[in-house]
Order: sequence, then structure tokens, then C-alpha cells
Amino acid sequence: MPSLWDSFADLPVQIDDYSVERRELKVSEQFTRVTSTVVLRGGGKTGQGEDVTYTAPDHDDFPAHEQLAGTWTLHDYSVRLDELELWEEQPQMDASVDYRRWAFESAALDLALRQADRSFADVAGRTYRPVRFVASTRADITPYRDLDPALEFKLDVEEFWDAPLMERLAATGRVRVLDLKAYYHGTGVDLAPDAELYRAVAQAFPDVVLEDAWLEGECGEALADAHDRLSFDAPIHSWRDVGKLPVSPRWLNIKPSRFGTLLKLLECIDECESGGIAMYGGGQFELGPGRLQIQKLASVFYADGPNDVAPSEYNEGPPKSGLPRSPLPAPQGSGF
Repeated sequence: MPSLWDSFADLPVQIDDYSVERRELKVSEQFTRVTSTVVLRGGGKTGQGEDVTYTAPDHDDFPAHEQLAGTWTLHDYSVRLDELELWEEQPQMDASVDYRRWAFESAALDLALRQADRSFADVAGRTYRPVRFVASTRADITPYRDLDPALEFKLDVEEFWDAPLMERLAATGRVRVLDLKAYYHGTGVDLAPDAELYRAVAQAFPDVVLEDAWLEGECGEALADAHDRLSFDAPIHSWRDVGKLPVSPRWLNIKPSRFGTLLKLLECIDECESGGIAMYGGGQFELGPGRLQIQKLASVFYADGPNDVAPSEYNEGPPKSGLPRSPLPAPQGSGF
């Protein structure tokens, strides 16, 4: 049976030139979100892909003059990117190497599909479906629920969570994923592994997916009865990374930018489908075209999952009237 990559590898793309667009959103006095969008042009069409690197200074010297012009297949274009140095200096976070590569890969995929007047779903041999999404937040969920009682949530567990707070959250019946952030280091959202906290979370939320837990020693023992709902995100940049996990997961959070290349992304999706691993989409606080692209991926491969792909309005400040509701309509049109 042909792989998903086989369906895309020979898709032609004509590239004349490209430019880079920088986007910024001031989230707080301490944090301004910055992303860079690669805009490829060719044959009267444009294709876009977004670099979601989190460290703002790493966007300052974005490569804008690489030799990409020509007519390629997506396979040959990806090989060409292997030959290029997309960073003048090592980025502050290792994951940023994949984020930048994905910007160039997804831009070419978008352009190739638009030049062929085909949708991502069509080339994948699938159909677009309405997309269920959750809201991901570290804030009080009450204002969201006041606006939309049916809204579901993906929440970051925090060290101050106590039994009464967990009981209140669990009683809503709307929490679908809890992120334990064990694989983040040196960020503002790190959560140190804590066996007592893990045990309390697992007991308070008996049906919720538990993401990125540390499973060594007492922490693993605390989640011994929750293996069927463990999921992983930050450690996964390829299917090979799944094999390095301390357990065989039944869930994975799929963030295309973490994979860097379309080949590695589609290989992982293929393996998850054949191995019965449930998937859901994850976001990276995209400010540009990357948000619609993760929604399209979810629509094709895991539309019914607890997808952290809510429309960008959910990242633009406190909850407000008029926010889109889940599910999102099935995407339309060509491109990615």
C-alpha cells in the first residue's frame, strides 16, 4: 500500500522567488510573540509557511536569499533544503531548527497544491471533515464557560493545583487533555516532575488524556494505572522518537512544525494509523498561515480528536463574545 509521502513526493512545484514576512503580537509586558512567514512565488501563485520559533531574536537574521528558484518535485525540493544552512548561528532552542525547516517545507507544499489546483485532502486521498477543537489556556476557564458552556479544554497542570481546584475543574466535565510539561526546560511553562501531583491529577481526572508526563521512578509508579491515556508532544520530532519513549503510547499530539519535514510528519501519521495510536493536533501560537494549516491536517487525519487548534482569536487576549465554536467547518479550496 502506498505511503502518504508517496502521494506527495512527486508533486511538482515551480518557484520563482520568495520573501519573508515578520509578524508580532504583544501578549504581555514580558512576552511578544514573533513568527516569520516564508512566501514562495511561482507561476502566478503564492505558497506560505510559518516559522514558529519562540525566541524572538532568532527571527532577526531570517534567511531571505537562499537559492530555491526552479521546478522541483516536493521530494527534490526537500533534498535541496538539506543542502542549505538556514541558520547563521545555532538557535537558542534546538527545536527551532525543525520549526524553520517546516516553514520552507509547508510553503512549498502550499504552493505546489495551489499550482495544481488541488487540496491537501485530495492528494492525501481523504476528505475534509469538521474539526473538533479545545481551548488551551493557563487562565481561569470560567469566563470561557460563561460564553460557551460546551467548550472543551486542554490545560497546563501547575504546581499550585490542589484538591479543591482539581475537583472544580473535573466537575465541569469539559477537560479533555492535561499537559504535565515534563520535557520543557528553561521556559516559562516548565513543571518539575512530582509523583504526588501526578497521582492526584490521575485520580481527579480518571478519563482525561495526560500529556508529557515524566515516567521515571516514583512518577512512573504514580501513573501506572493511566498508561492507556498517556500522550506525548515535546519529545516527538519523528517516528523514531516514539520508539525511544518509556512506554508504547496510545495517544500522540501531532505538531507538524516539530517534525521539520513533510516526509517525517506523514511517516509518523502513517505509523499511528497502522498501529492504532489516537492522534490530535497541537498548536504553536501561530500568528499567520500555520494556524489554518494545522486545522487542515486535523480535518483530514484526526478531526474528532481533542485538537488544540482553536482559531487564533483564542490567543488574542481574554475570552470575548463571538469566539468561533467547535467544531470548525470543513476547510474548502486548494492549497495547504
